[in-house]
Amino acid sequence: MLALAAAATAKDFWVYFGTYTNALSRGIYVSRLDASTGKLSAPELAVATPSPCFLAVLHNQENLYAATSVKSFNGEDAGAISAFALDRRTGQLALLNEKSSGGSGPCHVSVDATEKILFAANYGSGSVKSFSLAADGQMGADGSVIQQHGSSVNTSRQTGPHAHFICADPSNHFALACDLGADKVIIYKIGADGALMEHSFAVVPPGAGARHLTFSRDGKFAYVINEMGCSLSQFRWNARAGELTPVETISALPPGVAVQNSFTAAEILIHPSGKFVYATVRGHDSVSVFSADKKSGQLKFLQNISSGGQLPRGLGIDPTGRWLFTGNQKSDNAVEFSINPQTGELSPAGRELRIGSPVDVKFVAVK
Repeated sequence: MLALAAAATAKDFWVYFGTYTNALSRGIYVSRLDASTGKLSAPELAVATPSPCFLAVLHNQENLYAATSVKSFNGEDAGAISAFALDRRTGQLALLNEKSSGGSGPCHVSVDATEKILFAANYGSGSVKSFSLAADGQMGADGSVIQQHGSSVNTSRQTGPHAHFICADPSNHFALACDLGADKVIIYKIGADGALMEHSFAVVPPGAGARHLTFSRDGKFAYVINEMGCSLSQFRWNARAGELTPVETISALPPGVAVQNSFTAAEILIHPSGKFVYATVRGHDSVSVFSADKKSGQLKFLQNISSGGQLPRGLGIDPTGRWLFTGNQKSDNAVEFSINPQTGELSPAGRELRIGSPVDVKFVAVK
């Protein structure tokens, strides 16, 4: 049992950190958060596994999945997706099964609302894959493996497709995949067995590089963060038609700061209240904060603050909406910020965790 395990309280959460494994990291790490005070325990290894860069948690919080960024799996030129049982009393993870990600460089995983389908995106090969999920959380039969196509204007980054993200929309009828190489958000209809059927697509500005997205709480808008463009593209989402309509694209950087070659935007998250949107920019090593108008969906710049380290790849906001964490990949630290509930603005909480190459951040209530 982890030394972290203690009497459970409703205000406590396990904080899981996906990483790229190296001399300082051996897998997925976990810390315990007291959401009433922001106090954190020292991180401990929840499970040893190679480069679990991005994580997904079932809504019942009893299973966790990881995109395992390995160069080969069972002799196949592909990465892996790993399924774990999650002990909410101790924070420990136990491997259930692993499957091929269906392509090279898996970088994102998510679960649909029914908890019966898992999606994965492969950056290297530009493909997406779906899996069925069994009642015990194990991955079952493959639903679809789809090779995406396309290119765009950036000759060093966009000579072919690079799937970077895939998730179900709030209606759970469609899956949206961001393709950095093609400057597209590709929309798939989700079949009853988890099969994906290409339905429509939307584009971001040429060379912007669509990376991740998040939906407004009412499901009417989608916000896409563009990696090379260091920008946020707002779309109106039609859940009946399965279509995105572009509204506007704004900078993810503070006013007056121009995009540089060393700047690459990474993660975008919406606050549990739906009032605020947060975005990380690597190279500039910062987090930008925006308000989100409930009626129009329009974003308005509020704040830009240092991420507290180098290359802030991932973000996490605890379920209470009081605390935000950055995963600073290059400086091997995760930094905690307090969130002002009225303004959405961030303040350093004065706490950081030393973790090798942290990337993604996920939360689970302690049992």
